[in-house]
Amino acid sequence: MAKQIDYSVSSGKNLKRPSSKRKFSMAGLSVYLWILPSVILVMVIVFIPILELFRTSFSEVSKSGIIKGLNGFRNYASLFEDGTFLMVLKNTLIWTVVVVGVSTVLSMGIAHLLNQNFFGRSTVRAAIIFPWATSLIITASMWKWIFDYNYGTLNLLLMNMHIIDKNYYWLAAPSSAFPVVMWAGIFDTMPFTTIVILAGLQAIPGILYEAANIDGANGFGKFVHITLPMLKQPLTVSTVRNIIYVFNSFPIIWTITRGGPLNQTDTAVTYLYKLAFQVNKIGPSAAVSVIIFLILLAFSILYVSIALRRED
Repeated sequence: MAKQIDYSVSSGKNLKRPSSKRKFSMAGLSVYLWILPSVILVMVIVFIPILELFRTSFSEVSKSGIIKGLNGFRNYASLFEDGTFLMVLKNTLIWTVVVVGVSTVLSMGIAHLLNQNFFGRSTVRAAIIFPWATSLIITASMWKWIFDYNYGTLNLLLMNMHIIDKNYYWLAAPSSAFPVVMWAGIFDTMPFTTIVILAGLQAIPGILYEAANIDGANGFGKFVHITLPMLKQPLTVSTVRNIIYVFNSFPIIWTITRGGPLNQTDTAVTYLYKLAFQVNKIGPSAAVSVIIFLILLAFSILYVSIALRRED
């Protein structure tokens, strides 16, 4: 009798195992079926164009866009034989570092001000996001008119203040055109960075500052030892996003200067546009796209790995 009971229990367990595995496999299969449309969409929209871009960068392409055959690294070599592309890479580096660095520093100060209690704080917080929410074309056009030679309000203001005695070509002079577009980029980048930092500041427990006050810490000490460490994640998110966003920013520079004068304000994306749609050099423009892709990919991996290592 005991043997029958033991046998029935063990056989019952053995009978249940295949059904549980079958249920698990069906559940796992249903998950993959649900995400399959998204995977196919990503493959069609992202991965296939990337592969085609790499193929084009290693190919000889006619002006009508027809691939004639592979030509190795000839497209890449033609870029570096021309000194213009090296200047464009330098411009891109300066543009990205200055816009992201200055906007982050200014946003840190503005976020600290918005974190204080004052009358109309909610209204100011809502208004700070307007420049970022506005179309880049509109924002860039506004700055283009402000710095215009004939009708710009900046020239009028400086002349009324007797700082200059005649209108200045802000957008035609190489020494001033690049700072102008960089300021427009800073103005457009600050709102998003400010909101991200402000959210991080509001998440810092007030008890930490109270403990620091009891220990006699000054404002700089609290900023270095409490605020900055607690803002590491928001700063990481905003910095990575801003670098990718600013590096690829096209409308601001194109609307204000179109890369002029003499390519002095060209960055990688505006130079790419000129190669592809003004000179019809499809192969070299694809090579520029691949270089941009690899630079941003390498930076993102490096920056995120460093940030995660610090957390550990």
